Amino acid sequence: MKPTGDLLRLDYLPVSRLLRQARDGAPGALGGVCFFHPVIPVEVAGLPLLSVDMALLEGEEALCEVWYSEEVLASGCHHGIHYREGETLLFGCLTRNETAESTALGACTPLQAATQTAYESVFELLESRGYKAILRFWNYFPGVNCVSHNLERYLQFNIGRQNAFLSHGRSVIGNVPAACALGSADGGLQIAFLAARAEPVGIENPRQISAYHYPEQYGPRSPTFSRASLVSLRGRALLFISGTASIVGHQTLHAGDVGAQTRECLHNIAAVVAEANRRTPGAGFQLGDLAYKVYIRHREDLVSVRHELLRFIGAPVSVVFLQADVCRVDLLVEIEASGGHALPSLLGSGVGP
Repeated sequence: MKPTGDLLRLDYLPVSRLLRQARDGAPGALGGVCFFHPVIPVEVAGLPLLSVDMALLEGEEALCEVWYSEEVLASGCHHGIHYREGETLLFGCLTRNETAESTALGACTPLQAATQTAYESVFELLESRGYKAILRFWNYFPGVNCVSHNLERYLQFNIGRQNAFLSHGRSVIGNVPAACALGSADGGLQIAFLAARAEPVGIENPRQISAYHYPEQYGPRSPTFSRASLVSLRGRALLFISGTASIVGHQTLHAGDVGAQTRECLHNIAAVVAEANRRTPGAGFQLGDLAYKVYIRHREDLVSVRHELLRFIGAPVSVVFLQADVCRVDLLVEIEASGGHALPSLLGSGVGP
């Protein structure tokens, strides 16, 4: 499906180019995330931006993923959340220090407390601005697989996230946002999100048990996300696919084999795309028309992952590769994708012949 309008557009920019745009007020920019290692804060007046300590595996030393809209935009701040909104969409981001939140909610871990209060602030903002739903969350924090307070940090994050959903009367199954949660090299809890006034549809993968129905072996609270969010804005179908890994049913497959894990990720993404097309006849989402972000645990696995991506899709695609820890210690790669919006140029990081 080839977009013809720019209600929503994604681009990947070298930091220098974003700063040049900033001199003109960054016209049309909703907000974004910049990836560096080591991290360098990037500030553009009025533009919500995260600076995440996460290394690019090829191309520019530092790159910004920026979302744009054709709408008239206004900026604001709410309890540490920087946001920019139009008539249809809102992008926001925030960073929370774990220790500063650790005593706010009583007997819980600092990460759990930081997560819960951060998500509650997001929900308060959206309720006050009249946005019904979050299309997509991006979550980054260090030590995602580390154990503290006798519990893996990713599981602590899941408790805090679900508590916030419940405290605001939001469902934790079914129509929940798409999301990812990756391990950054350093920094606090960093969250970015894209919200809409329109209600999306949560898309699940018939090859997988829904994450919110995972059995108790994966933690005291299930992860609160859908496999994808599908929404119609001004008659255009937009698809936001969550971070997707080598999981079938609820179990990790192909432990230790990054090539096989990459192929399984892509089979799962293909299944989600097929389900989205089934739910919205005429949308016509295709794997080659999506923008991809690929998180790889070990830098030396980049060549294998790139090879499998090209072989599976069979055409050049827009893709960025990042080094990050994945939510399960036996997972070597995670892939997210989106489509229906205007796509970025390849910027030298596309996968092609």
